[in-house]
Amino acid sequence: MSLHPVLPVRDMVIFPGVITPVFITRQSSAKAVEEAAANGELIFIVAQKHPTLEDPGPNDLYMSGTLCRLLRSIRLPDGTTKAMIEGGWRCRVLRYVEGMEFIKADVKKIRTTNNIRTKEVEALRRSILSAFDSYAKMNTRMPDGVTSAVDDITDYESMVDVICSQAPFKIPDKQYILQTADLIERLSFLLRLLISENEYLALEHQIEEKVRSEIDKGQRDYYLREQLKVIQDELDNGEGVSEIEELRKKVEQACMPEETAERVQREITRYSKMAPISPEATVAKNYIEWLIDLPWSVSSEEHINLRHAKKILNEDHYGLQEVKERILEFLAVRKLASEDMRAQVLCFVGPPGVGKTSLGRSIARTIGRKFVSMSLGGMRDEAEIRGHRRTYVGALPGRIIQKIKQAGTNNPVLLMDEIDKIGSDFRGDPAAALLEVLDPEQNCNFTDNYIEAAFDLSKVMFITTANSVATIPRPLLDRMEMIYLPGYVAEEKIKIAKRHLLPRIYKEHGLTEFDISIPDNTLKHVIASYTMEAGVRGLDRLLSKIARKVAANIVMHNGKHAQKQEIISLQTMREMLGAPKLHPTHIPKRGAIGAAIGLAWTETGGSVLVIESAVMEGSGHVSYTGNLGDIMQESAQTALAYLRSRASTYNLTNFEWQKRDIHIHVPEGAVPKDGPSAGITLALSLCSALTGREIDSSYAMTGEMTLHGEVLPIGGAREKILAAKRAGIKKLILPEDNRAEVQELSEWILSGIKIYYVQSVEKVFELALAPEDTL
Repeated sequence: MSLHPVLPVRDMVIFPGVITPVFITRQSSAKAVEEAAANGELIFIVAQKHPTLEDPGPNDLYMSGTLCRLLRSIRLPDGTTKAMIEGGWRCRVLRYVEGMEFIKADVKKIRTTNNIRTKEVEALRRSILSAFDSYAKMNTRMPDGVTSAVDDITDYESMVDVICSQAPFKIPDKQYILQTADLIERLSFLLRLLISENEYLALEHQIEEKVRSEIDKGQRDYYLREQLKVIQDELDNGEGVSEIEELRKKVEQACMPEETAERVQREITRYSKMAPISPEATVAKNYIEWLIDLPWSVSSEEHINLRHAKKILNEDHYGLQEVKERILEFLAVRKLASEDMRAQVLCFVGPPGVGKTSLGRSIARTIGRKFVSMSLGGMRDEAEIRGHRRTYVGALPGRIIQKIKQAGTNNPVLLMDEIDKIGSDFRGDPAAALLEVLDPEQNCNFTDNYIEAAFDLSKVMFITTANSVATIPRPLLDRMEMIYLPGYVAEEKIKIAKRHLLPRIYKEHGLTEFDISIPDNTLKHVIASYTMEAGVRGLDRLLSKIARKVAANIVMHNGKHAQKQEIISLQTMREMLGAPKLHPTHIPKRGAIGAAIGLAWTETGGSVLVIESAVMEGSGHVSYTGNLGDIMQESAQTALAYLRSRASTYNLTNFEWQKRDIHIHVPEGAVPKDGPSAGITLALSLCSALTGREIDSSYAMTGEMTLHGEVLPIGGAREKILAAKRAGIKKLILPEDNRAEVQELSEWILSGIKIYYVQSVEKVFELALAPEDTL
């Protein structure tokens, strides 16, 4: 086989027996044509796989094409070469050879198979002619006389090639017909193509007829509406027109994005053609007004002064030093980085009543932005976030867009409260909708279902609050930065009450500092005996109750303020509030057996708990009471396994495990208790009960233990130390790994307390258990 010059073509396939012009603009293709013309050679024409390629290589060409005769070629004035080509033989490429100027190909002719005239072939030919006749009638771009010319062709191969060259089939379909050797397969595939094209053309004709009839009806309706508008203008002196003009003027003043402005103008035009009393007109007008009223380009001027911000945070909140420092860092970065700062979503996590919501309000005040808040607690409908479609009766935008409109600016501080209490049901998952809202990469084009226009939320400062992160979906949690707010201790609550709560309560109840005085000692007893919380809401209610009773006494005396200030003593406080609701934990007497003092963390702060163990005649059964959780029961099993594995160390070799029952109890059984940090306390209690050695009740302890007696670190060290301090305990046993954390605490927390750091349970027993020789 000789090598033939290759002419790649776009968007066309040359078939044998077909004469067609080819316009050549590529330099390499022009060189191939020139060589074919100079040497009288045949030229191989093949289609490109990707028409956009300017310089295709062998891998970009199909492996089948047509070996053609070059009838003539002409160089046009614009540099383009026009070549008249006659298709010769369908060929398969054996190999492509890349030359210096153009590609050559070694090809082999494709011999047609199954070309015997049978009844099946004749039936296919007739079906093809019938389908092509229908196609030519429906396709207005088909040249006249093609159908009759095809009917006169007696050779089946030539008929297929002519039809394929005239019909605008896709290149892959034409290429398949060109490279198929089996004539029956070629005829069958062509018939399927023609039937499919006829179906598409019939559908196009139906759509055109329908559109044409609707356009005619629309033109008629437009003419009637114009007449109606003239009549209304004569009746009401053009009031309807003035309303439309006023809406258009508001659209121009709103400075909304161009695409949105065009949408509103179309809606106004549509509204102007409606009857004013129709329900549809009311819906359209509400939609237009919502779009106009949104603050598309209205922004609050942001000013950040860290000294001023620090002053405001200290005025509004007592304590929370780490949280305040993190907020000041956030504001400092915002001031320095400005527009380059990556948007962040802060999430304040902490127990109820510690000031999460008021922190968001303080941040807005420090930077001069508008503040709006929305509660997510109990929300189950996704439409609350994304809004409802306008097709629904009473549809409204989602809460996000509503709050933006309420703020009147496009960069408010938007607080989303109780994000951990979102639910989901058949109406959707609001948490999934919030993924777009809180993602800085997506919220710049937030589209509400009601507004149906993109609104930029990237300028909004989102702040969320939660009591716990356990119920927040992981993808949503990943978009927020957690800032944990610890609960207040009694000393901090006294300061908060004096600085924030009492001045406000006095004002709300018409009192002054000359009418009432609540000493620190009274406040301390109110906190310790009547409230068990991490925040100060319960304390606020109790102090308000005292203020109400004082106000009632004043009103009972003819509304005159008392000449003498009423000091709320402990006795007066008990008379006003009733019997104490809380009682201190009963600390075991010194030298108790089986009763160890532990420290626990709760949502209301730290607490002291007593763990008791007893051994009795039985069958080796271990029982737990006191509402213990699974983890705490496992900690007890770990402690017991450690003691049994070290039986020789603690003189338990002769202990009859199968004839003794062990009972572990934690008082206050109505309160659920769980967690691993009671591990060393359980071990101490069990060791005391099994060996009969007394426990030094001046120690309180916390720490997780392993099966080999190692002590692991715990959380909530600050709250646990303060709980021990409130209970009057002076000696604490803590894990060695918590030493660095404890040393960072304030001096007033650690004053008067001696802390022993341990790495093993043996050290705990050495400190808190009486020596064996004292038994």
